[in-house]
Amino acid sequence: MTAISAAVIPAPHQPIELREFPEPVLEQDSALLRVEYSELCGTDLHLHHGRLAGVPYPLIPGHVTVGRIEKLRGAMRDVLGQPFAEGDRVTFLDVHRTCNACWYCLVAKASTRCPQRKVYGITYGAADGLCGGWSQKVYLKPGTRCLRLDGVAPELFMAGGCALPTALHAVERANLRLGETVLVLGSGPVGLSAVGFARLAGAGQVLCIGAPDERLRVATAMGADDVLNLSKLEFAARFQWVAERTAGRGADVTIEATGVPAAVVEAMRSTRDAGRVVVVGQYTDAGEVPFNPHADLNRKHLDVLGCWGSDFSHFYRGIEILKTAAGRQMWSAVPMQHFGLGQLNEALAELAAGRTIKALVVPET
Repeated sequence: MTAISAAVIPAPHQPIELREFPEPVLEQDSALLRVEYSELCGTDLHLHHGRLAGVPYPLIPGHVTVGRIEKLRGAMRDVLGQPFAEGDRVTFLDVHRTCNACWYCLVAKASTRCPQRKVYGITYGAADGLCGGWSQKVYLKPGTRCLRLDGVAPELFMAGGCALPTALHAVERANLRLGETVLVLGSGPVGLSAVGFARLAGAGQVLCIGAPDERLRVATAMGADDVLNLSKLEFAARFQWVAERTAGRGADVTIEATGVPAAVVEAMRSTRDAGRVVVVGQYTDAGEVPFNPHADLNRKHLDVLGCWGSDFSHFYRGIEILKTAAGRQMWSAVPMQHFGLGQLNEALAELAAGRTIKALVVPET
């Protein structure tokens, strides 16, 4: 049986290793996906630094992946009930095994908080098999929700990657109204996709504060009306910049996509009275930050919403948006670098230093 190569994080802070795995024996209603592209994202940096709880190291990362179905046993169907076939190009919902039986699934309608959920490339470890995209092949377990990429080039989908459904969820949580001003804090992949979705959702003005300048140029190409490099001004001056563009009020909606705790306070202070703030960037515990409950929150009459992950609907609608001319134009502006399985230590270093916006894993190179 042919061995399959995969890149593995053996333990936090340890160099990535190439290992070989046997080809899995397919269960009923499962498939083997030959990987065309996976990605390195901020989550993978957190995994390498050991900043996520409950991770079963050693781990094959790569939770958003595109490929072709190489082998299929039994039946797997799309959301319309149509069967998949060998040779189909698909991506798949990285969240697996939400139970649809617990209080969070059935009452709160928040499947991202289901205690039974498992995630490819994050909470499935190497001991669970080929369950991450940093591999030549991924085992699609029974119950995995696949999505067709008909009409969407695989690289275009990966230009959004995991940030695509996450940012869509964040903009959805913001309850954006036509003509409102949206401020996006952060110009990483989630922030850039939030800029694009805010524009598509009908924002009258989209502002973005981030760094470095290269990312801000991409934000402009994706629909930002004005951008500001945060490294050039202190907060008071950054707020003045926002105020000058919002008749002194602040943004109607601010989306925090930085991962820096202090940015949450800046988001509240940059938002108009009775505005909305969506916090999507705080994926790991980066520490505490003080704020004034009276001045920053209550007196301002703010709605402050958290946004955790995404569900199938966000993947599905993200793909539909990429089929449109506007979607293709926006996400085509995201520059990408390709890395083979043997180059992923270098790729993580590039990502950590902010020298790459979107790093793709191409296992067959």
